[in-house]
Parts: sequence; structure tokens; C-alpha cells
Amino acid sequence: MDNVLSVIPLGGLEEIGMNMMVMEYGEDMIIIDSGLMFPEEDMLGIDFVIPDFTYVVENKDKLRGIVLTHGHEDHVGALPFLLREVDVPIYGTPLTIGLVREKLREHKLDHVELVPVKPRDIVTLGVFEVEFIRVTHSIVDGVGFGIKTPAGLIVHTGDFKLDPTPVDGQLMDFHKFSEYGEKGTVLLLSDSTNAEKGGFTFSEKEVRRAFEDIFSTAKGRIIIATFASNIHRIQQVFDVAAMFGRKVMLSGKSMIANAQIALDLGYLKIPPDTWVRLEELRNLPDKETVLITTGSQGEPMSVLSRIATDEHKSIKIKQGDIVILSAKMIPGNERAIGRIINHLFRRGADVIYEKVSEIHVSGHASKEELKLMLNLVKPKYFMPVHGEFRHKVYHARLAEKTGTPHENVFIMDNGEVLEIADGIAQRTGAVTSGRVYVDGKGVGDVEEMVLRDRRRLAHDGIVMILIGLEKITGNIASGPDIISRGFVFEDASQDVINDVREMVANSLREHDSEIRGDKALMQAKIRSVLKKYLRNTMDRYPMIMPIIFEV
Repeated sequence: MDNVLSVIPLGGLEEIGMNMMVMEYGEDMIIIDSGLMFPEEDMLGIDFVIPDFTYVVENKDKLRGIVLTHGHEDHVGALPFLLREVDVPIYGTPLTIGLVREKLREHKLDHVELVPVKPRDIVTLGVFEVEFIRVTHSIVDGVGFGIKTPAGLIVHTGDFKLDPTPVDGQLMDFHKFSEYGEKGTVLLLSDSTNAEKGGFTFSEKEVRRAFEDIFSTAKGRIIIATFASNIHRIQQVFDVAAMFGRKVMLSGKSMIANAQIALDLGYLKIPPDTWVRLEELRNLPDKETVLITTGSQGEPMSVLSRIATDEHKSIKIKQGDIVILSAKMIPGNERAIGRIINHLFRRGADVIYEKVSEIHVSGHASKEELKLMLNLVKPKYFMPVHGEFRHKVYHARLAEKTGTPHENVFIMDNGEVLEIADGIAQRTGAVTSGRVYVDGKGVGDVEEMVLRDRRRLAHDGIVMILIGLEKITGNIASGPDIISRGFVFEDASQDVINDVREMVANSLREHDSEIRGDKALMQAKIRSVLKKYLRNTMDRYPMIMPIIFEV
């Protein structure tokens, strides 16, 4: 219907990450963010996950633009894949656009129109008027949106927290959020990531105090792993290093690129003679050395991971080094991070991480801040976004406590459609949505069935049975030969391998008349007999793969 506003989340409402929201009215559509999600433990071999763009591609003639809240991967990481399908301008604050430009350059997408805007700028995209509203978060230049539509005013907070002492001095624009509350906001979409957490989130400047305590007593090198996009954290490391007479080196492609972008745009201010090249590591005394790197989430190929496993060509851990993991453990990464911490301790480092020191604060609002946002905006309807189901439930309860009626709170799932017409909001069905797996250069070619096979191989292994048949007679000319991987170690389990070989050979002889020459029947019989044998004798369920060829 032409007079209906459709609000359609395509990602970010069932997971941490993959944030993407579509708004559609008549013949106009906009997108808020297009992010990725890092793989969960059971997504074997997957590099990352992006939203299913089918609905957007099917309606790309309506698309007027993409607006971005900030430059974190969970909000912009899927853009290179979306922009292969659609060609529209992208709007964001200068640092966000700078980070996106570098990302698109890596993907050889140089044709995209990138439009930098400032907080309080208003962009008209079809029937939508989008005002950018400054928020504080764990990355510089974060914004929320006030969106004027024919169906009423919409407020989208983006990721935010209420930081009264931000590193860059740029306070959240409370006045604008309050202004939208006074004008009458029909729908608020608000960040739910920390909805379980009571009280207020600490200011980023609390991390500086922890850094100062560590730097003041450290006798050796200090290695700090953090997110490459956390410019505030990088700024504080430079400031504290300068205070204690240390030089700072950066390692990791994304870390160096992001720092240079932030420096060029004026978001990173480096004290004179503090940033030095990594090659200076061998020439500097340990007590004057600080290294900032990537790998705080245990990524296998990251700089920190290679340092921890002693595979980095120029950085070797030695007794007296202090390694700081200045980042929150993303759910699902705990084991990988734990392994890295163990490796670092084993090599003589002292490792400081979130559970033992205040070297990280969240960038997301806790309960009291979320309630304040609800009270500022005073929405008629409320939709919690950016979180797993439990986060949305906790946020919904906060909304009800601040006066939003239960029936006006919508806990939505990805793909569900919320329609607003004549001041009334209601669910009206769903569009195509889901997760698309990216594995290497393949996008979407790994589906759930493939992941199930990978899990089964990882859990139970594989047994391959090789049989050669005479081309003319169909008699067995060679085999059965047995090869196993992840099932038993062949050299140490020859009795098992011999039993399997004999059992398969006997079964083929017994059923020779019915299956001779029919490869499909032979494969089915081998699978059936071997599956039953291994289940009864060993209580194991490996993948069974008969390979029959003619000789």
C-alpha cells in the first residue's frame, strides 16, 4: 500500500552482528547499515556471515540510499557484497566513510558514491528525511538517526552509550533525541546489546586509568591487542605511552590502515615522535616499547595469534613482556582467546584481560541508559534491535517500565515486517531473509547441508572404501581398500581396518548376483552394512564413502 511504512530488519535481531534494517514507503526504500557476523563455533570453515539481500535486490529500483551509523564491521562489513548487487549512494560521517572507502577499495569497488555528512545534517532520500544525530560509542563518529516519514517520525539510536567524558570531547546529542520526543516519535529502534546489564556503562576514560597503572609498573615491553576500529582506545594508548616516555608501533594491516585514516581526518592526534615503524622494535629498549596489534578475538591468522604461537617473523615473546587484551570477548570466541592466553603465558608473558583487570569498557548502553533514551524519545511504539532474543526481551521489559504499553512493544525476528499506517503499527508477515555464509571467495555456496557434513566429519571422521571393478565382467579386480581420516589411526588400528575390509568383501560376495555391475546398488549395500557394523561394534557414526571405479 502506498500510504504504509514498512520497517523490515534483515539482520541483527537474532544475533550479535549482521545489523541491517530496511525502511520502505510506496516507491522509496532506504537501508540502515549492512553488517557482517563473525562465525559461531559450529560454523566450521566459515569466514563470516552476511544477511540475505534477496528482498533488497528484488526491489532495488526503489532503493534511494544507504545510511550508516558507524564503521564497525557488524554494521558495514557486508557492504562490499551488497554493492555488487545494487548501485546507490552511501551516507555516513567522515571516519565511517573513510573506513568504508578502504574496504571497498580492497574489493575493487571504486564506482560507489560515498557521501560524508556531519551530525545534524539532513539527507533527503525519496520520501525519507534522515537527520544524523551524534552518539557516543566505542568508535569515533557514531550516529543515530531521526527519520521523518509520511507515516510519522522514527528514531534509530544506532549503537550507543551515554559517556559523559568521551575521549574526543564530543558528547552525545541529548537535545536532538529529546526534540524528537517532544515532536512525537511513532517508533523507536534502540540498541539492545547490554540490556541484561544493570546500571550505567563506564566511560572510555576508565580504561586510561587502567593503562596508567600498568604502564607505571611495567619493566618490559607492552603489547596491546584491540579492535582496529577502536580509535579512542588507540588514542589513549598513544597518550599514556607519551606520558611514560614510550614509543608506539602498530602491527596488522587493518590496524595501520585505520590509524592512518583517522590521523588524516584529524580523529587521531599523535604526540610528536611517538609513532615509530615496526622495524625499530629491535633497536628500542624494552622499557620504551609499546606495540598495538590486532587479534583480541583469537583470530587464527591475526598478528597476536602468530605471536602467541611463535610464528611471527619479527615479534617474539620473551620473559617480562606484558600483553593486554583490551577488548570484550565476543560470545563464541572464548576458547580461541583462552588458547592464545595460555600460549602467551607459556612463553613467559604476563597477560592482562577483561576478567582480571578493567582494561576494557563496553560501547553499549546498560539498563539505566536505555531507560533514559526511552524517556527522552517517548515513543508510541518500540522495537528493540541489535541483540539476541534474550537481549530484546530484557529491553522490552525496560520499555514497559518506562510507560510503553505491552501491546506497543514489538519483539521482532529477522525478515518480519512491521507496518505503520494512520498511526497504527502491526506485524504483517515476512520477507525472504536469512544468513549467507562466506567461505574464502565463495559467497552463499556453503549452505546448512554443507555445514552439517563438516560437523559430522569433525565429530566422527570419514571411512572411504575403494573398489576396482573389471570393466567387462563386473568382477572385483582390486580392493576393497580402506582409508580413514578422523575415525581411527590406520597404522595403530590395523585389526579394525582388516575387520572392516573383510566384512565389506564378504557382504559383496553374498549379494554378488543382485548388485553385480550396478555401482549405485554396491555403494548403498556397503553403506548399509558398514554403518550397522560400526554402530554395533564401536558405537561410532563416521561418514561412509564408497568409491567404485572401473579398471
